[in-house]
Amino acid sequence: MSTWLITGCSTGLGRALAGAVIETGHNAVVTARDVAKVADLVDTAPERVLAVALDVTEPEQVASAVRRAEERFGGLDVLVNNAGYGYRAAVEEGDDADVRVLFETHFFGSVAMIKAVLPGMRARRSGAIVNISSIGATVTPVGSGYYAAAKAAIEGMSGALRGELAPLGISVTVVEPGAFRTDFAGRSLSQSATVIDDYAATAGQRRKETDTMHGNQAGDPAKAATAIITAVESGEPPAFLLLGPDALAFYRHVAEGRAGEIAKWEQLTSSTNLD
Repeated sequence: MSTWLITGCSTGLGRALAGAVIETGHNAVVTARDVAKVADLVDTAPERVLAVALDVTEPEQVASAVRRAEERFGGLDVLVNNAGYGYRAAVEEGDDADVRVLFETHFFGSVAMIKAVLPGMRARRSGAIVNISSIGATVTPVGSGYYAAAKAAIEGMSGALRGELAPLGISVTVVEPGAFRTDFAGRSLSQSATVIDDYAATAGQRRKETDTMHGNQAGDPAKAATAIITAVESGEPPAFLLLGPDALAFYRHVAEGRAGEIAKWEQLTSSTNLD
């Protein structure tokens, strides 16, 4: 039995993962900004589940959540940074204040959680950190530039973190899900108030008013949750995990395109050393 702390458990992948962790027999610290939304998860296994109110942008709540988890279960084995939401806007349309909150939640919130759990994990020389990213970080779709940038920041940090923690017995895994049947493209999606007509044919097609994805995603959150648990419990958790055949196809398409671009400009790339 291990102890998991999962951020953002009120809906979507976070809730599916919390349910799967509990069903598997592990201890679970389930969190949400409104703790009432995860109270029912406690009822499924009161002796193994702790519900905690947590806004990852509030340092006091981050510290309190980890402290309560360690007091209740003696330590944390797995941290899953899942809390977040979508934001859509053409880059020019994006509101600076909204973008800062987006980064505070996705990137700085994840960093705060990591820093809070690492002292205990380092002391035990064991642990796993799972950072939920998105295939958007690779695909960078129009209208999702800021969201993709926030997730790319998480991935860049995670790569360095993995190298720093591997000698200490702590794994770091980045997860890039594709489209799953959650409310990510519905209730959890925000967008800029500013609308510029020149972007109607590009970023404008991804606004809520024109989005056709919500409710039609092929991915099953329950299967994604099982896949994450399988990866964490493997002998060597992966540094990078794609979830969904759509994510795999998109990633390969981008990789092939980049390889072609590199080859096309190889001569110019190689021409910059001192003579």
